[in-house]
Amino acid sequence: MTTPQRKPVSRRIDRVDERLHLGPDAQVDDKNLIFAPRPERTDPFLLLAEDWFSSPGFEWHPHRGIETVTTVVDGVLEHGDNAGHAGALVAGDVQWMTAGSGIIHRELAFRNERAHTLQLWVNLPRKKKMVDTRYQDLRAGERPIVQRDGVRVDVVAGRVGGVSGPARTHWPISGAMITLEPGRSTEHPVPGRDRAFCYVMAGRVSVGSRTLVAGQTGWSDPVRGAEATTARITAADGDSPSVVMLYSGEPIRQPVAMGGPFVMNSAAELEQAARDFHAGRFGRIPRQARLRHL
Repeated sequence: MTTPQRKPVSRRIDRVDERLHLGPDAQVDDKNLIFAPRPERTDPFLLLAEDWFSSPGFEWHPHRGIETVTTVVDGVLEHGDNAGHAGALVAGDVQWMTAGSGIIHRELAFRNERAHTLQLWVNLPRKKKMVDTRYQDLRAGERPIVQRDGVRVDVVAGRVGGVSGPARTHWPISGAMITLEPGRSTEHPVPGRDRAFCYVMAGRVSVGSRTLVAGQTGWSDPVRGAEATTARITAADGDSPSVVMLYSGEPIRQPVAMGGPFVMNSAAELEQAARDFHAGRFGRIPRQARLRHL
């Protein structure tokens, strides 16, 4: 006897974050904090920042214990690390970097012209904090696209509509950029165990019964007892498409200690990370020339 498949549970928005405009600083021309570090409410995600920069950008700096997911919104991002990776990413490209045991890298605007980026910090569980470092350049033209009835889903990680995104992750994470023509809807799959966020980059959408406008992030907590859930996203009527960044991941549920570029499980581990960096255990800071040509 075949067991009937249950209809996926519809997601609801449990709370909404407003982006915070921080303005220019010594590194960037302008900055928004889309959501701030509050691990008890955002686990496994830590923060999402939006930056516009020309010069100096983010010169050599370390990380440990996290993965960073950088989406180029506009301009050209030049990157490099102390493992010898270097290159440039253009609008639509995504870089998934595993800091793991320790990496030193930089993120600059190519030729000091302009770069506009979104950077998401994804936490790693205790047993993965010290994995080997890894760089993944996920080019826009090489990622799978699911298109149907006025909806375009650019799959970065996880599985949507029978296709899988190219990102290799150390913790189960799904991620997609969703573009909806005015008045169009989609049922986006989300594992029931996951916490999901929906950041509206442009336009206005409803997720479930909640309306979100550009600059807002809607959060949906795990649905107990549901294996499969969906987020029903509907774009408002109007003249322009709506664009949504939707990521989800199972909460790690471990202590989080954050100190600058390091994210560990305890204050003692943060202190060790700082000692390791200053002792050169992350490797040397490169004397790497700037890129001249794409």
